[in-house]
Amino acid sequence: MIDLRAYCRRVGYDGDCRPDLAALRTLHRLHPQAVPFENLDPLLGRPVRLDLASLEAKLVHGGRGGYCFEQNLLFAHVLRAFGFRVREASARVRWNVAPGVVTGRLHALLIVEAEGDDYLVDVGFGGNVPTGPLLLRSRAEQATPHGPFRLTEDGGRLLVEAKIDQAWTSLYVTDLADTAPADFEVGNWFTSTHPNSIFVNGLMASRADAERRYALSNNRLSVHRVNGSSEKRLLRNARELRDALRDLLRIRLDGLAGLDDALARLAASST
Repeated sequence: MIDLRAYCRRVGYDGDCRPDLAALRTLHRLHPQAVPFENLDPLLGRPVRLDLASLEAKLVHGGRGGYCFEQNLLFAHVLRAFGFRVREASARVRWNVAPGVVTGRLHALLIVEAEGDDYLVDVGFGGNVPTGPLLLRSRAEQATPHGPFRLTEDGGRLLVEAKIDQAWTSLYVTDLADTAPADFEVGNWFTSTHPNSIFVNGLMASRADAERRYALSNNRLSVHRVNGSSEKRLLRNARELRDALRDLLRIRLDGLAGLDDALARLAASST
């Protein structure tokens, strides 16, 4: 069983540990604020492990973040410990993908039952992560603390969209089919080791703060505020990148051999 007390301290949850919608909404809001999305391990050639002990050591006790497989599988353990019924599913990413291109099932998500309804739950979609559960049966616009989302039909699948700059933008499509741990292991291996994986070749990190989203793509830092204003700037060297990772993304960076060299290369190649 997961160390639920340690997880609650990590994300700042001090409510009742019971499987109701209020708890689900609160956990879904707090998790992306405390546990950043990041790919430092694949970038540095370090293994990414999905067993519970490794997820706890890294994301709960180690001050690190992770990507979708790590984030949502950890969250599934948490929600089950609360007493929720949880199913794991997978999706094909549509964000920044050209029309007609079919991507692999490389995104993990959860289906969670709360108070008689099923919700799509996802704390691992990077800079556009929903910060609240999405009612699965609804096709209307759904509010979250960081903007509206909606679920629409797409050829027998479910398309998840976010409203960005007043326009609906596709994030991913899913058929909601159960996904086995072995399938996640295969997807995780590809994502973290394949030479063409974006997680191996560049830096990605993000965190949804209370009133803004921080997103880092190589050395490009973006800050998107809930009120709609945004700012972007280039980070010029490894020190500025390290400061952003530590201070804005809140990632603990000790023990990551080779990080400064990798950051220097990214700063030099992305100016």
